Amino acid sequence: MGDPRVKKYNMALFSELRRRNVFKVALLYVVAAWLLLWLEGLVTAQFGVPTWSREFLLLLLAIGFPVALIFAYVYEITPAGLKKAVEVNQTQSIVYKTGQKLNAAVFVLAMLGIVALVMERLLPELVIPPEERLVGEASTVEGVPAEIRSLTLENGLKIIVWPDHDIPNVVMYNYVRAGSRNEHPGITGLSHFFEHMMFNGTKKREPGTFDREMEAAGGANNAYTSNDVTVYQDWFPSAALETIFELEADRFENLKIDPEVVESERGVVYSERRLRVDNDNEGRLFEQMFATAYVAHPYQFPTIGWPSDIENWTQEDLESYYRTYYAPNNCTIVITGDVDMAEVFELAEDYFGSIDSQDPPLPVRTVEPEQQGARRLAIEADAQTPLLHMAFHSPAADDPDMLALNLLLYILAGGDSSRLHQALVEREQLVISVGAYLHEGFDPGLTYFYMTLPPDGDPATAEARVLEELQLAATEGVSDAELAKARNIMLANFWRGMATINGKASQLGEHEVFHGGYENLFTLPARIETVTAEDLSAVAAKVFDERRMTVGTLYAPASAGEAE
Repeated sequence: MGDPRVKKYNMALFSELRRRNVFKVALLYVVAAWLLLWLEGLVTAQFGVPTWSREFLLLLLAIGFPVALIFAYVYEITPAGLKKAVEVNQTQSIVYKTGQKLNAAVFVLAMLGIVALVMERLLPELVIPPEERLVGEASTVEGVPAEIRSLTLENGLKIIVWPDHDIPNVVMYNYVRAGSRNEHPGITGLSHFFEHMMFNGTKKREPGTFDREMEAAGGANNAYTSNDVTVYQDWFPSAALETIFELEADRFENLKIDPEVVESERGVVYSERRLRVDNDNEGRLFEQMFATAYVAHPYQFPTIGWPSDIENWTQEDLESYYRTYYAPNNCTIVITGDVDMAEVFELAEDYFGSIDSQDPPLPVRTVEPEQQGARRLAIEADAQTPLLHMAFHSPAADDPDMLALNLLLYILAGGDSSRLHQALVEREQLVISVGAYLHEGFDPGLTYFYMTLPPDGDPATAEARVLEELQLAATEGVSDAELAKARNIMLANFWRGMATINGKASQLGEHEVFHGGYENLFTLPARIETVTAEDLSAVAAKVFDERRMTVGTLYAPASAGEAE
C-alpha cells in the first residue's frame, strides 16, 4: 500500500501547490504560450518575419515556465504575503486574491483562444501585398525571349538583363560610347587611355585594388577600345553580383585622375604604341591606311593616339573627357547569367542611380566626302615579306546592305575554301595569306582586305587579281552553293555565340549599340535566310568601286645592287 507518511506528504504538497495557485499559473502559462505561438505563426505567414523567431520564442517560453511556477510558490513568503496569511479573513490574503485574478485570466485567455479559432475560420486571409520590385520592360517584338528585360534609370543609364541559370556565373558588359571618332587633334588616344585609367584607382580605392577585390570574389575582367566605343567586361560568380556593382559604380563615379598615375600610365600607353604600331609592320600599315582613306572624318585617328598627343594630354583634357563621356546617359550595361532580374535592377538603382547624368556629348557631324579616285601609300620598312592592304568605303553598321556584305566576305575571304584564298594562295601562289575585315561602326566604315606576300612577291600583280575577283562577284555573282556555305558559317557563328553567357552579352550589346536595338539580334537568323545572290552582286558593285579604294603596301627598301 506504500508508506502512509509519503502519501500524507504528497497530499500535503499537492494541497499546498493548489493553495498557492501553482497549478493555475501552469495552466495560464500553457494557454498563453499556445496563443503566442499561434500569433507568431500568423505573423510569420503574413509578414515574413525571420525564420529564427519561432526558435527564439520557444526558448523564452521554456525559460519562463519554471520561473513562473517558482514565483507562484514563493509569492506568499513576501512580507505582504506573510502579513495577510495570518489574518482571520483569508479572503483578503494575497494568495486568495491572486487565485481570483488567475481564474479571471484563464477565463479571458480561453475566450480569446476560442474567438481566435472562430475568426481564423470566418475572416478572409490577410494578404499583405508584396513589395513592388523593379522588373524592367519586356520587348513586344515577336521572337524575343520573354525573360529578357531592360530598364532605363532616371539618369539615362540603360540596363539589359538576360537571365540564364545553366551555371552559377554572370557576365557584365558596359558599353561606353567613347572611341577615337569622339576625339580631335590634340587629344587623340584619350578613349584608349581611359581604358587604362579605369583600373588605376578611385577616391576610395588605391591603384590595383579594383583587380584584387574582383579576383578575391572569383571574378575576372578585361576591356577594349575601338573607333566607336570602349567596352568594359566582367566575368564572375553570381554570389559576387553586388560586389561587382559596387566596384563598377565606384570607378564610373569616383575615378581619381592622379597626375603621378597619369604620367606612369602615359608611359605604358606609349610603350604599347611602340609594340603594336611603330615596331609592328601590320599595325603601322593599318594605321596609315585609315589615315589615308579618311580625309575629314575622325575615323582617320588611330585608337591608340598619335605620339605627340600621347605626350601632351593635359589634366584639363582628361577631366573634361571623363566627365563628358563616362556619364550614365552615355552608357549601356548588359548582364547575362545566373541572376535575379529584380535584384539586378535594384542594385543598378542603388549603385548607379545616384550618379548624375551629364549633357550629351557633342555629336560627330563630319561626314566623309565621297572619294574621287584611288589613293595609294607605300611604306619602306625592315620587312622579310611585303604586305598589301586594300580598303573600300562601305556603309555604317545599321545599313541594310551590311548583312549581304558580311555574307559576301565569307565567300571572298572566309577560310581556306574562299575565292581569294583558293585563287591567290593555292592556285597562283601570289600571296602567303589573305583575310578580310569589315568595320561596322556608327558611321560609314571600310571593307578591308589584307595580304602577306612571299619575299619576292609582286604587290601590283596581287592587287590586280584581287580586283578581278571582286569584279567577278559584282558582274557574275555567286553560286547557290557559295551562298549556302556563307549562310551556314554565319548561322553557326551566331548560334555558337548564343550558347554561352559571354556570347549572349556580347551579341546583345552589339545589337543594342550598333544595330538599332537588342531585339534585332533575334531576327538575324531569319534575315540571313532572306538574302539572295542578287543582293550580294548588288552590294559588290556598290562597294568595290576602284574610285573609292585605298591601297597600301609595305616592303623592304631595295638594296643598292637591286636598285641598279
